[in-house]
Amino acid sequence: MKNEIHPTYSEIQVNCSCGNTFTTRSTVAKPLHVEVCSVCHPFYTGKQKVMDTAGRIDKFNQRYGTKRTTQASA
Repeated sequence: MKNEIHPTYSEIQVNCSCGNTFTTRSTVAKPLHVEVCSVCHPFYTGKQKVMDTAGRIDKFNQRYGTKRTTQASA
């Protein structure tokens, strides 16, 4: 490998929006702020966020669903 072509790899502080903080190593020289981490991500916690899928489907059907066309009698 060539010398002095690699960026510095130092320890940084990572802050999550849930309040969790941890230390990791990165080439970024400043602290990071992330929105999800392993403490609050649904994949790692096993908790699924409840989504209003029924309400979304009804709203979609009302807006874009099959529209009944009235045919005028000739």
